Amino acid sequence: MSFADLARRFPESGGVYTYAKKVLNIEVAFLVGWVVWFASIVAGVLYALGFAAFAAEGLARGLAVAGVSAVWAQGPALRVGLTVASIAVYTMVLARRVGGAGDAANVGKVIVFAVLIGAGILAWAGESTTEMLGRLDPFMPGGSLGVVAAMGYTFIALQGFGLIPTVGGEVKDPARNVPLGMYLSLGIALAIYLPLLFLMATVGAPPGGIRTAAIASPESLVAISAERFMGPSGYWLVIGAGVLSMLSALSANVVAASRVAFTMARDRTLPRRFGRVLGSTGTPAVAVAVSGIMMAVIALVVGEVAAAGAASSLIFLVSFAMVHWTAALAARRSGKAGPAVIPIVGGVLCLGLSTFQAFVVPEAGSVIALWLAIGAVLYLTVFASGASTADASAEARDPDLARLRGRSPLVLVPIANPARAASLVDVAATLRTPGTGRVLLLSVVRPRPDKSETEHTISEDAEAVLREALQQSFESSLAPETLFTIASDVWREIARVARVQSCETVLLGLPDLGQPGMEASLEGLLAGLDADAVIVRAPRRWRMDSASRVLVPVGGRREHSRLRARLLSSLSRSEERSLTFLHAVPPTTSTEERRHAEREMKSLARDEAAGPYEVALEVTGHAVEAIIAKAADADLVVMGMERRARGQRPLGDLALAIAQQTDVPLVLISRRPQRSIVGLSTASFLTTRTDDVR
Repeated sequence: MSFADLARRFPESGGVYTYAKKVLNIEVAFLVGWVVWFASIVAGVLYALGFAAFAAEGLARGLAVAGVSAVWAQGPALRVGLTVASIAVYTMVLARRVGGAGDAANVGKVIVFAVLIGAGILAWAGESTTEMLGRLDPFMPGGSLGVVAAMGYTFIALQGFGLIPTVGGEVKDPARNVPLGMYLSLGIALAIYLPLLFLMATVGAPPGGIRTAAIASPESLVAISAERFMGPSGYWLVIGAGVLSMLSALSANVVAASRVAFTMARDRTLPRRFGRVLGSTGTPAVAVAVSGIMMAVIALVVGEVAAAGAASSLIFLVSFAMVHWTAALAARRSGKAGPAVIPIVGGVLCLGLSTFQAFVVPEAGSVIALWLAIGAVLYLTVFASGASTADASAEARDPDLARLRGRSPLVLVPIANPARAASLVDVAATLRTPGTGRVLLLSVVRPRPDKSETEHTISEDAEAVLREALQQSFESSLAPETLFTIASDVWREIARVARVQSCETVLLGLPDLGQPGMEASLEGLLAGLDADAVIVRAPRRWRMDSASRVLVPVGGRREHSRLRARLLSSLSRSEERSLTFLHAVPPTTSTEERRHAEREMKSLARDEAAGPYEVALEVTGHAVEAIIAKAADADLVVMGMERRARGQRPLGDLALAIAQQTDVPLVLISRRPQRSIVGLSTASFLTTRTDDVR
């Protein structure tokens, strides 16, 4: 039910990963997607091994009946070959066609199972009921813990319904058909498995009970049981049904794994290449190929059905626990009354069963731990920068994303000059996260030596600032909060309020740095802020809507990518903007270095742009002149500035020169200092930094 609820709420491809991305932060969503991708891969390995086991068993029996030596048919080499071959065939087929490998296998196996169940019922009718039920004694030879362990092992048999949401974006009317398909899938599976297993354990069991037969021939148990009440035809029906079941399940898991990888690649939580599609069919061919290759490699390493089944069941139990957790959070943050009972109970049961399974089969638990460790290292070293940038862009465009994640980010706007209030409020309205984002207008008044004038002064200053700011707020459909404080040091007060209010962004007007002590004050504020900083220089009552051509000078680091992507995507909410990403390299740069810089610039632009863009690479020894020349044709310039140590110019020489030598509206951005491991920025992506070409 948790799965179905999320499928109705988010009718998109990607399954559990997509649900996690909507409700959790991108780091946790990556780990969820990483686990779910691996779950489908390991499940595919299980079904490929299962196909090989059924095919090899049938081949060995057929050769024996024909009087041909079948020793080689029972060896591991044949099974490995059949496993890899089945994975290769389905990978190649599914890389070139949309959807699964057809309905014939599914229809065929259902018919075969129906025949088996019907024959079993007829056989039951001809036997003594007392004798049949006696074969179930002892009913639980392993005790209650044995039943729990069996639940962990066999959970994989029912996980097929969880694969359906991974292709939600490719289904007609997914909000209706995906949940319906999930319920039908689970219902049909139970309608087949329960009576079939009961008949196998009674009319298909030897007089001593099914346990002895299971220990003697675990992989061919069902076929041998069917042979007892149907003769050789029952045996071959089970072999045929087993082959069809394994192949259809393999196909479904190749599709599911590829769609999870494809969706993650689009969010930059996996390599971008995984998100490429085959032009003629629109299939995610690269994601299919990579998932298939990983299945083949793991199959060669594992080689056993039991080991693959234990690992796959455990991984899916963990992923289903994540589904329940996500559903509970989504329900709470959507304002649903009352506790989410089903997600909570389901999550506890899945988590408890997975924990028990990890102790029963420690190798499976070790596999998950190792896979998570590999994912964490890859995310921190390879994917973090691109993923956080894409996530910031998505959150700026989607009004529901911040709400579902339980975020209400605050933009603090200190206003001292009424003339700047309108333009600052308009920029704040653009920066504000849609849906739940808040804006706080701050006016700091210095106390006067004559205390009797303080109240009158506050009233006059507050009225002027508030009037201009609120007028623009109403025009921008913004309902800001306001705060007036009294402090002798305005800059320290801004930093204090930002800290107390846990602001995500502090938006400032560019002060007159020519005033005595102004640079030092701004330097102290920026150095002490634990928030993103945005500094705006714009004419009175300037509006962001008037900026249709935006110039984005880019240096040699991605440290501002997340904030820049958020700003550019926010700009594109109302209408598309024409973006130009500009990077300057010195004349001494080699041809190969220029090509590398251009490739990386295009990669950055794809990550950050939310509309049409172009990339300009200027070969010059004077970066300032190149930017000024391009700025003449722009309506807005957006550029980053480094957080500098005390004693250095707060904006940097390049940003200061652009501010002083142009009159185009200017937005300077500075990403908050990153102190957590997950927030660490990646290394410089260009061989030449802006500082080197000034």
